[in-house]
Amino acid sequence: MKLRSYFVLTSLVLSVIIAVGCQSTYYAVWEKMGKEKRHLLRDNVKKASEAQKEASEQFKDVLTQMKEMYGFDGGDLEKFYEKLKADFEESEDRANDVHTRVASVERIAGDLFKEWSSEIKQIKTAKLRSQSTQSLKDTKRRYARLEKAMKKAESRMEPVLDQLRDNVLYLKHNLNAQAVGALRKEAEKIEIEVEALIGDMRNSIKEAETFLENFK
Repeated sequence: MKLRSYFVLTSLVLSVIIAVGCQSTYYAVWEKMGKEKRHLLRDNVKKASEAQKEASEQFKDVLTQMKEMYGFDGGDLEKFYEKLKADFEESEDRANDVHTRVASVERIAGDLFKEWSSEIKQIKTAKLRSQSTQSLKDTKRRYARLEKAMKKAESRMEPVLDQLRDNVLYLKHNLNAQAVGALRKEAEKIEIEVEALIGDMRNSIKEAETFLENFK
């Protein structure tokens, strides 16, 4: 119990540090716990990847729920609406988590590369300095691919959420079979958007795996 309380307290302290924007203190705390920026970047890339996987599954669930609703031919439409609303709100939460994780990856990567570049200048041995410089270039190149994939997938979420929100609000205002019929016309458009989003997230997750394999 004491160990668990320690980790909970540590997480809370780090959360407060991040919230107030004291990034240097945040890194200092982690360094005392044995984690450098490269370790934090690996951890956060993993977390961002996990957040995207969870978001993908959630968007799939919403799409399934909408398809079921579009097949509505009698019954309790109120229940359909409540389930769809709950799924949409969960999708928003998952999307926000992805935004947070991606932002964290970008921030830590930027700080790591800045520190790495600065420390290279301190290396006196030409061969070692050259090798470290090449290592930095290779890492930045692989990270650029990852960042591009993450941002592309991230940008796909808001248009999908906008469409889902429109559907939820419209159904809220018109709980009847005619409303479902009107929304059914939007089904194909939303499905295309969701499938594209899931595809981009799948690619982003793959890029994360590739990056982590080469970033020790």
